[in-house]
Amino acid sequence: MTDPLDFSGQTVLVVGGTSGIGNGIAHGFREHGAFVHVTGTRGSADDYTLEEGSDLAGLHFHTLDVARAGAIESIVLPDRLDVVVLCQGTVRYRREEFDREGWDAVMEVNLNSLMDCARAVRPKLAEQGGSLIVVSSVGAYHAMIGNPAYAASKAGAVSLVGSLAQAWAGEGIRVNGIAPGLVPTKLTRVTTENEQRAAGAVARIPAGRMGTPQDMAGAALFLASPLADYVVGQTIRVDGGMTLS
Repeated sequence: MTDPLDFSGQTVLVVGGTSGIGNGIAHGFREHGAFVHVTGTRGSADDYTLEEGSDLAGLHFHTLDVARAGAIESIVLPDRLDVVVLCQGTVRYRREEFDREGWDAVMEVNLNSLMDCARAVRPKLAEQGGSLIVVSSVGAYHAMIGNPAYAASKAGAVSLVGSLAQAWAGEGIRVNGIAPGLVPTKLTRVTTENEQRAAGAVARIPAGRMGTPQDMAGAALFLASPLADYVVGQTIRVDGGMTLS
């Protein structure tokens, strides 16, 4: 019997795959046999270190700064794409998102670049009957008092999943999403590295712990596999039950 989670011979691209959730997802596919490409903003793979949470062993690196409109057009994509995971993201603290500059910076990365990337990979995914996975956040489902752009962009990402899924299903492309809960990454340090805030956050998670990049990888592997052939346009909340109340 064929293992539905065997991705041997398949090519996967993880945009934003050099650290955090994206890196965990990239290694999840690599460990299941895929040939995995990742993108990051730095000049080379040597510019990343394990100490900062970047493990690029066995991954194929491309420089891509999605904060620049249309930047995806500047990189040479693999000849074949079976799975594409869009995991780019940014946030501005100290109420910077209330100003136009901060708002635009977050929207460019968290929403506009999703459409740019999706548009660019669409032909290759259609050739393979592939899977597109958009990583958003549970911040899409509740107010974020200090981060209006982050919350709005993630809500937009969830909506985009549904729209692209409906538009491209006829081409054989399955579009779905993952909404992570609290996972220790560069973007969440303001909470996860503050003992009091972290304890308060975990107290609100029924599972009793923060999530891990590996938790998100499990959801991504499922969504890209034959097990999810009839799952279209859905964003799965992978949050340990945090948004249940």
